[in-house]
Amino acid sequence: MSDYGPLLPVAIEAVARAAEDMRRKPPGALTVKGDRDMASALDYEIERSVRELLRVATPDIGFLGEEDGISGSGELQWVLDPIDGTANFVRGIPLCAVSLGLLHNGEAVLGVIELPFLGNRYAAAQGDGATVDGKPIRVSQTSRLSEAIVAIGDYAVGEDAAAKNRHRLALTARLAESVQRVRMTGSAALDLAWLAEGKLDGALTLSNHSWDMTAGVAIAREAGACVVDWDGTRHSANSSATLGFAPALTDKALLLFTDTARVAK
Repeated sequence: MSDYGPLLPVAIEAVARAAEDMRRKPPGALTVKGDRDMASALDYEIERSVRELLRVATPDIGFLGEEDGISGSGELQWVLDPIDGTANFVRGIPLCAVSLGLLHNGEAVLGVIELPFLGNRYAAAQGDGATVDGKPIRVSQTSRLSEAIVAIGDYAVGEDAAAKNRHRLALTARLAESVQRVRMTGSAALDLAWLAEGKLDGALTLSNHSWDMTAGVAIAREAGACVVDWDGTRHSANSSATLGFAPALTDKALLLFTDTARVAK
């Protein structure tokens, strides 16, 4: 077992409780967070419950939640998205997740993602491999872009959305010309989990919020995926984008991405 493996049971317990809340409880009142962005009452309830569970179980580890921010400090930090895909959840679309990861000095080293309405739980600790429902998983062996199914993250909203979306729309167009199919699920955690399992061959998100990415990056890497920033450097909490690929596709996909970025400017 790796250095981080002993922390998996408490992470799994926290995520399992949160997922059960998602199955049993309605979203509740919605809070507007910005232009076309919102959180449900259940987002806040789950985050506060998980924060307290981890505070008691791992008092020396800091915590970052999407809704209520940071508590504690140190080299290790739990990172939670209580409901990744809130817009889907509110509408009864089952493509949503609980995503709990662990950062060590900005590096994703552990992750647990549960898809409450699809019945799957993904988990990984650095050095121990990745699993879905306890069974080992590996990324796909796809080597041709023309045979790849690639997910792209949501389009931007809020400040400078039009400028940000020029690249997203250009990338969508290039992918549509090059890959077998393009998908937009509305959940970055789900995209990375499906990349790890080989259901997807690429997962591209042109942003990098730690609560969205940490668990999925840890799981995808342990399953053999290449996860990098937009310039091909190793992905970390400080990266500006999150690009995950099956290894045999990485060079081709990065070339397509950087070429599109240059043209879209």
